Amino acid sequence: MADKGEGVYMPHDHIRENSHVSSIEQYHKMYKESVENPEAFWGKIAENFYWKSQCTGKFWEYNYDVRQGEIFIKWMAGATTNVCYNCLDHNIEKGLGDSVAFYWEGNYPGDASQITYNELLKEVCKCANVLINKGVKKGDRVAIYMPMIVELVVAMLACARIGAVHSIVFGGFSADSLAGRILDSKSSVLITADGVYRGEKMLNLKDISDTAIQECQDAGFTVTSCIVVRHLGEKREPGAGGDVEHHPPKRPCIKLQTKWHNDRDCWWHDLMADASDQFEPVWLDAEDPLFMLYTSGSTGKPKGVLHTQAGYMLYAATTTKYVFDYKPGEIYWCTADIGWITGHSYITYGPMLNGATSVIFEGMPLWPDAGRMWEIVDKYKVSKFYTAPTAIRTLMKFGEDYVKKHSRKSLKVLGTVGEPINPEAWLWYYNVIGDKRCSIVDTYWQTETGGHVLTPLPGATPAKPGSATLPFFGQVPAVVNENGEELDGPCEGYLVLKQPWPGQMRTVYGDHQRFERTYFQKFPGYYLTGDGCIRDKDGYYWITGRTDDTMNVSGHLLSTAEIESALIEHSAVAEAAVVSYPHSIKGECVYCFVTLKEGKLFNDALVGELKGKVRQKIGPIAVPEYIQNAPGLPKTRSGKIMRRVLRKIARNQQDLGDISTMADSSVVEVLFQNRPKNVQGWVE
Repeated sequence: MADKGEGVYMPHDHIRENSHVSSIEQYHKMYKESVENPEAFWGKIAENFYWKSQCTGKFWEYNYDVRQGEIFIKWMAGATTNVCYNCLDHNIEKGLGDSVAFYWEGNYPGDASQITYNELLKEVCKCANVLINKGVKKGDRVAIYMPMIVELVVAMLACARIGAVHSIVFGGFSADSLAGRILDSKSSVLITADGVYRGEKMLNLKDISDTAIQECQDAGFTVTSCIVVRHLGEKREPGAGGDVEHHPPKRPCIKLQTKWHNDRDCWWHDLMADASDQFEPVWLDAEDPLFMLYTSGSTGKPKGVLHTQAGYMLYAATTTKYVFDYKPGEIYWCTADIGWITGHSYITYGPMLNGATSVIFEGMPLWPDAGRMWEIVDKYKVSKFYTAPTAIRTLMKFGEDYVKKHSRKSLKVLGTVGEPINPEAWLWYYNVIGDKRCSIVDTYWQTETGGHVLTPLPGATPAKPGSATLPFFGQVPAVVNENGEELDGPCEGYLVLKQPWPGQMRTVYGDHQRFERTYFQKFPGYYLTGDGCIRDKDGYYWITGRTDDTMNVSGHLLSTAEIESALIEHSAVAEAAVVSYPHSIKGECVYCFVTLKEGKLFNDALVGELKGKVRQKIGPIAVPEYIQNAPGLPKTRSGKIMRRVLRKIARNQQDLGDISTMADSSVVEVLFQNRPKNVQGWVE
């Protein structure tokens, strides 16, 4: 991407010449077919995969308008396939059996391994047999709470092979969050690990899992099997728990306490040792569920986003191929955690469906120093690299030296994901990490979309720092105003999507009405993304942030209501209101206003307790950056909290706009006076 001037970066010739899409004209031609004749476009792509039976009904049909009845999206009616088979067996049949599927790079430098497609298939078949022996069958949900290790991929693909629905919970969530997801999904089997290191901090995942399982038991639901990967502890006799001393390479000696329940807990390695490495896949209908993944909802209760087989497979594979311009033999690395949708689509399913060789990284970008990621890039000769703007902004603080001491010559495409990237970070990524010779793909999408919605293509799209640019194939975006009227040309408003694409979520697990209410009720006939955007004179889209009661912190969508609920559980808090606040590294952070009960004192000790409460109920990612004493909150006469005003107060912006509907405007002055002195941008 050479600088064209006016902030536009053109694809470099050495990228463009070998790209799957090598010009903007080719992009427009393919895009036109994808939205005007989806059956022909996606039907041709479907020929690259294995189908036990072909589509016998309509290739696609849908209803986006709640006024016309129930919302539904269907692709490839009557077709049957198995996503695991296409990830593994189909690639092996094409001669990729001895190719490395994953290089695993541990938290500590020196911990590393690799696994080929042949080896991975055997492990997946063993795990499939283990799950069947535990009573898991097609349609059952399996909860997975694991670190970034190869066994996580084995577990999710084993679920896909037998037709079970995996529900992966990010390993940084608390026991309460894990329990809530197990209860909602009714997952009677949990797969976890004994523990994991993050930098020098060790997390006892088994202990957290035990607490979550007990919470489920208290709520009347029984987890019948807990399968535990021995990741930190050394090998011991079958069925034994207890204290284990372990001396892993280049790690400190640890003593890991692993509680054991003989009627429920099983060591992964013991079960796998006795399992057959043969398992015929279960053939599944195109619209059978593949996985569910929870994302924050504006009501405070996480939504179980449900994705299905054929459509998700086509979309994950196609976005991986074109957005990263992936070609056989290249080394690809997405730094996300598989506990998020990015890890589902762009660590496991998308790359494997393309027969890719990928890197799985257990560690952290700043440990043991800020050059760790570029050390790994050089070690494996990574050419396609995908990370979050938060990571880029964090690395910027440490300067260029940690970058420049590593070659990075193999890099060709640099991607960003999870949140809008600010132009300054985009330029640092381009100039410093990419040495001005790599394409940048700033991807916009969501858990609900299954894959990229707006994105540049490396060899075709002129890029603008900070813009997600143009729609991917099959996407028909529009911008509407508050009344749901479509806006033409340059404009600002709500980002909506006008027709379905194969990778779209199909429902909220167990609550289809919530699916309709959340995404289709506000603007009938459109899918509502929940994000605002600006469209410029060139038709490029710039995401401006959430328009609902959620916030994007370091690429993680958090519910304001869920955080408020955690705060209110503290005995000193009468009321709480949460808003987002700009943060130089995270993009946004959590800013809380709390009203205390009569006679309670606001002090540092209370602030610490409140942060601990949020950590316990949700996890470290949701811990507030700022907590402010709020003797009163700005409300309308009907009692609704005016979060618009609170956002202004948090930012120390005196122009509050129209406050004529506020019941008591005197609270505003007190709130301005009570702003914490350490807030970024504080003005005396």
